[in-house]
Amino acid sequence: MKKKNPLIAGTIILTVTGFASRFIGFFYRIFLSRVFGAEGMGLYQLISPVLALTFSVTVSGMQTAISKFVASETSTRDYKYTFRILLVGFSIAMFLSFGCTAYIYTFSEMIAARFLFEPRTAPLLRIISLSIPMATVHSCINGYFYGIRKTAIPAATQLAEQIVRVGSIFFLYEIIKARGGVPTISFAVVGLVIGESASMLVSLIAIYHRFYMLTNSHCMLSKVKQSFGVYLKDTKQLLSLAVPLSVNRTLINFLQSIEAIYIPQRLQLYGYDNATALGVYGVLTGMALPLILFPSAITNSISVLLLPLVSEAEAVNNQSAIKKAVRKSIKYCFILGFLCTGLFLVFGRYTGMLLYDSSLAGSFIITLSFICPFLYVASTLNSILNGLGKTGQTFAYSMVSLGVRLLFVFFALPIFGIQGYLWGLLVSQLVQTSLCVFAVRKYLR
Repeated sequence: MKKKNPLIAGTIILTVTGFASRFIGFFYRIFLSRVFGAEGMGLYQLISPVLALTFSVTVSGMQTAISKFVASETSTRDYKYTFRILLVGFSIAMFLSFGCTAYIYTFSEMIAARFLFEPRTAPLLRIISLSIPMATVHSCINGYFYGIRKTAIPAATQLAEQIVRVGSIFFLYEIIKARGGVPTISFAVVGLVIGESASMLVSLIAIYHRFYMLTNSHCMLSKVKQSFGVYLKDTKQLLSLAVPLSVNRTLINFLQSIEAIYIPQRLQLYGYDNATALGVYGVLTGMALPLILFPSAITNSISVLLLPLVSEAEAVNNQSAIKKAVRKSIKYCFILGFLCTGLFLVFGRYTGMLLYDSSLAGSFIITLSFICPFLYVASTLNSILNGLGKTGQTFAYSMVSLGVRLLFVFFALPIFGIQGYLWGLLVSQLVQTSLCVFAVRKYLR
């Protein structure tokens, strides 16, 4: 199956792992919501924008670049070249990650007060900053394995991260309780760092086996010893793709950060106090949205593998393969989306009460159910467009979508409350999906 259809095989591996990870994550979020409440979940979610920004600066573009340039290994068997690409990309990303770690750790108080508008997040930021280099390591290595379509390794790192993170938190929680202590949300952030450590370890073992165990050590050393000019050429090649992607994603994540940070602020203008605003934000982003995004484990798996597949088809001008990818992506993602919409509409309120003991979460799930078809289609089409080299278009579409959401955050949210933001999510996703479908229209003829 892997030889005949690597996209299907890889998608199955990533999807099964994605569902397993999200299933574990659901119980974890239920546990956190019961222990820390909605306000604690709001604080926990509030540090996510900082982590997303650092990821976009350090490794998001480089991971994609590594994946794209090592994809040729499946046909050329040029392991010397792909090892150099990984080594150069890894070195650049690690340099940036250590810089981000030092900055966030040193200026955590300023970031918490001036950027997140919540001084209580400062200790959380210092803890989470330690996970950045670890995330960079396994992201670069995963980029390599995605490129050569060996999805079992990224799947294993994802599962290891979730299992170790959740297991360590339960373990720490029981120790604190046994000693009569009161756990704070900080120990949940410690779990993120422990989970990233496990993921890094699994990825390092995998790449060691790939490049060392399959070749002898002398051959490995000879691959490293290249002229400075060769490494300079590889660096320029990687940066030519990684820098535009990183800049685009940094701008997108920056706007997403503004969106996330200002939701509690604008809710206060609607009439909520700080605790209530954080609670509503925590219910939306920590309870309702993860459930809506649960089925996207399938579409995310497809998206990751579509990029190198479409890139390869574009390189050899295989238009029929691209048309097939576009048409099937739209067809099956719409089917999945409408099915999920129906399920969430029928069972959303019951699910919110069952999982989180929150009627508000159930209400959010019902409203957000309409986003599913457009969300799933847009994610796969974005990957196809990136594979076709149309990164500028995907960036522009994302910016338009974010712009629509920000308009709702700043103008609708203070008037209509959180319902105004939910409307903004629906409208923005509809706009982005329409733009993506328009961009691939020639492949639908």
